[in-house]
Amino acid sequence: MKKILFVINTLGLAGAEKALIEMLRRLDTPDYEVSLFVLMNQGELREELPSNVKLLNKCFDDCPIHGEEGKAHLKKHVMKSLFKRCAFLRCFPYMTVNAFRMLFKGGLKVDKLLWRAMAVSADRFDEHYDLAVAYIEGGAAYYVKEFVNADRKAGFIHIDYKEAGYTRKLDKNCYLSFDRIFTVSDEVKGVFSEVYPELTDRIEVFHNLLDIEGIKHKAELPGGFDDDFDGLRIVTVGRLNLQKSFDVSIDAMKLIKDAGIRARWYVLGEGDQREFLESRIEMLGLKEDFILLGNRANPYPYVKQCDLYVHASKFEGKSIAIQEARILGKPIVVTDCSGNREQINDGMDGRICDFDSNAIAETVIEMLKDKDKATQMGIAAANRILEEEKNSADLQKLINLLA
Repeated sequence: MKKILFVINTLGLAGAEKALIEMLRRLDTPDYEVSLFVLMNQGELREELPSNVKLLNKCFDDCPIHGEEGKAHLKKHVMKSLFKRCAFLRCFPYMTVNAFRMLFKGGLKVDKLLWRAMAVSADRFDEHYDLAVAYIEGGAAYYVKEFVNADRKAGFIHIDYKEAGYTRKLDKNCYLSFDRIFTVSDEVKGVFSEVYPELTDRIEVFHNLLDIEGIKHKAELPGGFDDDFDGLRIVTVGRLNLQKSFDVSIDAMKLIKDAGIRARWYVLGEGDQREFLESRIEMLGLKEDFILLGNRANPYPYVKQCDLYVHASKFEGKSIAIQEARILGKPIVVTDCSGNREQINDGMDGRICDFDSNAIAETVIEMLKDKDKATQMGIAAANRILEEEKNSADLQKLINLLA
C-alpha cells in the first residue's frame, strides 16, 4: 500500500479545496493510504472529506474561512504561530527583505510574507511517505519542501504565478526540489515556466477534477433564490477580494440598470472587501440591484436558476466556478484573462470581454437580450465540458509518480 500525504493551506469553501476533495474521493481504493494536513487548521469542508482520508491535524476548527468568526480565528492562529518554534525570529530577515521588494514593486502582500512562518511553526510528523503533494502555493509548498519526508514530491499551481505576487525569491526556489509541478491550465503552465525555465520538463497540466453528476444533483436540491424578483438574474461565485475586483462588476451593474434592463446581480462568496463593496453599492444606489449573498454551502441551485453567469476577474488559474456553470449549461460571460480564455470559445459557448465596466455591461446586455443565442451557448458549454471530462486522464499523472 502506497502512502500519500496532501498538504493544503486551508480547507475553506473555494475552488482548489473543492478540487482536492474530488481528487481524494477518486483515490479511495485499497492501493493507497491517504493523509491530509491543513496548515491553518481550519475550514468548513472537513465534513466533505472521504472516509478513507486521515486528517493529521490535532485541533481543527470547522468555522468558515471568510466569515467574521473565521477571520478572527485565523488571525488568532497566525499570532500564536508566529511565536511557535521561534517562527517570527527565524523568518524576520526573510519577511523584511521581501516586504521591501514588494513595496518597491508597488504593493505589500502580507499573506504571502506570512506563509513561510506558518510553515515553520506547523506541526511535523515522523511518517515517511511514498508521495507528498503540496496542493496549493505558498505555505503548503514550503512545508512539503522543508518538513516532509517523502520519496517523491509534487506541487500544484492554481493561479497565474506572477499576477498573484509570487516570485522565486519569495519562494526561495522551493520548486526546484519537487519531482513534478502540476498546473491547472496551459496558460498557468506557460507563466510558471517563464519563472522556472529549468523545470520545463517537470511541469505538466493537471486539470481540476470535477464531480459532474454530484454538481447536477446538488443543483436540483431545495434552495436558491427566495426573493420575489421576477426579472433577469445574474450570478457570480467568488471571494470578495482584490483578485475578483467586484467594484468593476458593480460599476457595470450601474450601466446595465441605466440602460433600462430589469436585472439583479447576485454574488455568492465572502472576503475582506465586503465593507468597501457595500459602500460602493450604496453610493451608486444599487442596494436592490447588486446583492452580496455571502457564502452558501450549496451554491448550485442559484447558478442553475440564473439567466446568466458572469465571472469578471483580473486573473485566474482555472476557475472552478466557471467550470461548474458550464456543467449546469448556463450562458456565461468572462473577462479576458489567463485561465478564462481556455474555458470559453468566444461566441460559441460563451462570451469573453475586456476587464472594463463598459465592456462587461455591453456584453451582459447583449446576452440578456438574445435569450435564444445565450441558451444555445449554454448547451454548447455543457457539451464541451462533458467531452473534456470524458477524455481526461489527469489523475494517472499523479499515480505515475508512485511507480
